[in-house]
Amino acid sequence: MSSSKYEPTISDLSKPYEQNVIGFGGIVKFAIGLFLLIVITFILMKLLSNVLADTFNDSKVSNNPMAMTDRERLPPEPRLQTAPGFGVESQHGRMNFELGAPQAEYRELKHQWDEQREHGLTDPKTGAVTSLPIEEGIKRVLEANVKAKSGEEAENFAERSRMFISDASSGRRATAKRR
Repeated sequence: MSSSKYEPTISDLSKPYEQNVIGFGGIVKFAIGLFLLIVITFILMKLLSNVLADTFNDSKVSNNPMAMTDRERLPPEPRLQTAPGFGVESQHGRMNFELGAPQAEYRELKHQWDEQREHGLTDPKTGAVTSLPIEEGIKRVLEANVKAKSGEEAENFAERSRMFISDASSGRRATAKRR
């Protein structure tokens, strides 16, 4: 057994400071490992990007019957002027307003609506009337001589139509009445 009480250390206890021993080999190994990890990650991400790009390009040429066309992906009319396909569908075909005045689309729509109010609208495929001018509609309703329902059932229906769901019933049933 040794005669000293303490185990020998690499520290020199005769100096007032501790000598800093840097393991240069460990730092070099860590730097090389980090560099290799970065390169491998870059290569894997590049491969993933190529696979996803190929999948995306293959999916564009899909035979899916439910896939939307470019025209179906556009938001409904009216659109912003700078949006592609800025225009209005009319009886005379598509009217393109991309280079027109800002009010051009509204004017065309207003013209179509006024025409529809005055002359009505028929379905081009079946020829059935889909809308009537207001005056003609009023005339047809008055000619039909529609009778209003009366009696207990009509009163109950009218009473139920005034009820609505309130917070007091926690959304379970219509309890409050409209005034």
